[in-house]
Amino acid sequence: MSDAAAAIRRLLVAGVRPSTHLPPLTVKLLHARVLRLDILADLSLLLLRATTSSGLHLHALRLHALLPEPSHLTFPFALKSASRLPFPLPVGAQLHARSLKLPSHSNPHVLTSLLGLYAKCGRLHDAQRAFDEMPHPSTVSWTALIAAYMDAGHALEAIGVARRAFASGMRPDSFTAVRVLTACARVADLETGEAVWAAARQEEGVAESVFVATAALDLYVKCGEMEKARSVFDEMKNRDAVAWGAMVGGYASNGHPREALDLFFAMQMEGAKPDCYTVVGALSACTRLGALDLGRQAVGMVHWDEVLGNPVLGTALIDMYAKCGSTSEAWMVFQQMLERDIIVWNAMILGLGMTGHEKIAFALVGQMKKSGVKLNDNTFIGLLCSCTHTGLVNDGRQYFHNMTHVYRISPRIEHYGCMVDLFSRAGLLEEAHQLIGDMPMLANAVVWGALLGGCKIHRNADLAEHALKQLIRLEPWNSGNYVMLSNIYSNSGRWEDAAKLRLEMKAKGIEKVPASSWVELDGKVHKFYVGDDSHPLSDKIYAKLDELGMEMKAMGYEPTTEPSGILKDLDTVIHGSGGIDICKF
Repeated sequence: MSDAAAAIRRLLVAGVRPSTHLPPLTVKLLHARVLRLDILADLSLLLLRATTSSGLHLHALRLHALLPEPSHLTFPFALKSASRLPFPLPVGAQLHARSLKLPSHSNPHVLTSLLGLYAKCGRLHDAQRAFDEMPHPSTVSWTALIAAYMDAGHALEAIGVARRAFASGMRPDSFTAVRVLTACARVADLETGEAVWAAARQEEGVAESVFVATAALDLYVKCGEMEKARSVFDEMKNRDAVAWGAMVGGYASNGHPREALDLFFAMQMEGAKPDCYTVVGALSACTRLGALDLGRQAVGMVHWDEVLGNPVLGTALIDMYAKCGSTSEAWMVFQQMLERDIIVWNAMILGLGMTGHEKIAFALVGQMKKSGVKLNDNTFIGLLCSCTHTGLVNDGRQYFHNMTHVYRISPRIEHYGCMVDLFSRAGLLEEAHQLIGDMPMLANAVVWGALLGGCKIHRNADLAEHALKQLIRLEPWNSGNYVMLSNIYSNSGRWEDAAKLRLEMKAKGIEKVPASSWVELDGKVHKFYVGDDSHPLSDKIYAKLDELGMEMKAMGYEPTTEPSGILKDLDTVIHGSGGIDICKF
């Protein structure tokens, strides 16, 4: 080999490494030099790899077409370049046809590249057929097929492929583990996901990958296993912003808002900078707690321009402000948003509706339509919630009718729940009950809870009993439903039924969980339970509550007690967890 050829070879070999990829112009010049020196046969593979790595995909395909004898080593690069084209199928099909002439056309590298190309084109059947032609699929091939199904939105099929792969003796590498754990998280398949995580922990260096550990953490979060998620998080040696965000968001979405905020602020103590998704998790936690000041602190961790330019972050902030009672700040954020997608509009409409600004919410829908944004199912949830919170029964009926008959949007269970809530609050309990029976899907606990709320307001003990029985069936773990039904039985003189219910609770190991509430004071969240005396200022708090209770009685306040006995007398109301919120004032 001449000195010039050797020098070109050294450059191409150096350019193979990802950290030293050659610039496209350099690759083109080297290609021209190779052709001039007539040494393409000697350097074809290196040159093809360089052109593909530099993003010169058309160049790579032309180069491959010039090769007198393409091999199983060159076809993967050509197929990779073809898959990067705007319309990869025609070129990919030609390459597939050419590859069949190879003596080793069943080579796993060629077939895996074909699999990836067909998957990119949405041709899963052809991708599967390419895989099936492999006599002994490698880990890379199995992972490529799993990725093909995942990218097409078929998580269950991806998990099925993974099970076959493990049954064949395949051991997961980091790429396989991430793909399969992500698929399991998507469909909440905890059993398979835990098996994959256990297998990954047995492979050297796999579980230590921040990407694999974060995928396992996300699996546990999606399955509600927060203790296991925290265990994975605590074992991570190098936590990135994604891992922090997954853990903070996981706590918030699984009903642990205080833990979410504790972790969020611990992140600051460790010097880690939160990304927008971590802040979204913190804002969600603040929304659950009604912690407005903490929400302001959380959003202060990111640049304001990032808030206004990110619809996800902006939506979370609008939602937090609105649900914490600061509609004016929510409106300010909405007005300043640089990009208002349908989610941003819907968040503002819902926030206005839930805070008694139904007229502005209705007007905003008109502005939304004029802006060219189409109403969707979530828009109507905001409208129906507006009607529910202001008792606009006829308007609610009209919006529900328009949604189904004008906009051709099929109601989800959330829409039916809004209507049941609307009718129940307005005292139309029989109509609400009838709607539950007419729903095309089975009512969930939220829907039955809405009916129960109306029964409590309008003192319908018989229908409340029926609703509670349904709630116990749907939520056998919820002690509150048992307690309320027991109170109905006791206040109706049905002592035997009450005793049976208590025995059922005992047999199932269900214990009454004391009610709790949160109070934000001076940027700190305090949690109280019914009858709680652990707070350092408990004596002063209860003394103040007693004083307020006496003043309320003197002003003519009479406690509301239902025939079912669901609500307690004044003393219990005042000394319950909700009453302790008065300490803020």
